[in-house]
Amino acid sequence: MQRLIAPLGIVLVGVIAAAVVVAASNRSQVIVASPSATATTPPIEQAILTSGDATVSTRPDLAIVQAGIDTQAPTASAAQSDLSAKAGKLIDRIKALGVADGDLNTTGYWIGPVYGPQGQAVTSFRATEQLQLKWHNVDSVGRALDAIVQEGGATNVYVSFTLNDPKQAQAQARSLAIADAKAKAGAMASAAGVRLGQVLQISDLSSNTRVPYPYLASGAAAAPTQVPVGQIDVQVSVEVDFAIA
Repeated sequence: MQRLIAPLGIVLVGVIAAAVVVAASNRSQVIVASPSATATTPPIEQAILTSGDATVSTRPDLAIVQAGIDTQAPTASAAQSDLSAKAGKLIDRIKALGVADGDLNTTGYWIGPVYGPQGQAVTSFRATEQLQLKWHNVDSVGRALDAIVQEGGATNVYVSFTLNDPKQAQAQARSLAIADAKAKAGAMASAAGVRLGQVLQISDLSSNTRVPYPYLASGAAAAPTQVPVGQIDVQVSVEVDFAIA
C-alpha cells in the first residue's frame, strides 16, 4: 500500500508544477526600468541675475479731491437728515463746477453716538460723509476747492495729484530700468572675466506713482487757494536674467 502512495504523490506534484508553468506563460510581461538608467538631469545654465531701477518725473494731469461734511444732532435721525441736506448742497455745487457723474462718488459714510465725559451716556449723534471727485484741470483746482468749501459747505478737503493714464511714463521708466540692469550685468561680467549673453528672463517687480506733495485745505479761505502742482515720480523696478556666453 505504501508503494502506491509515493508514485501518486509524485504525479500530483508534477501536475501542479505544469499548471504553474502554463499560468506564468499566459501572464503579460512587466519590465521595470531603473530611474537612474532613463532619467537625465538637465544642465544648469550659467547666468547673471541683476535688478534695475528708474524714476521718471512728469507733471500730473489729474487731481483727486476728497471733500467731507459732518453734522451733529440730538438724535440719529436728526443727524442723518441734516447730513443729507448738507450733502445735497455740496453735490449740487460740485456738479455746477462741471464735474461729470462718473467722476463723483461716495467713499465713506458714518453715523454713530457721541458719548459724554464719562464715556457712558450718549449725548448726541454725529454723521459724516466723504465724497471723491476727479478734477481734470489741475491748474484750476484751487478755485474748485474754494467753491467746494466756501459755497458747498465742505468742512475738510484733501487733494492729491496723479496721471490720468500713467502707461507712457511707466513704459519710459521700464526701458530705463532695463538699461540700468543691463549696465550692472555688464559690469559684473567684465569683473568676472566672462561675456554677457542674451536675456533669459525679465520680471517687472513694481511700477507705481509717488505723489510727493499732497495738499490739505480746511475751512474757508479769504484769499484764493494756491495749490502748486509740481511733478510726480513714476518708479519702476525690474529683475533681469542674462545668460553667460
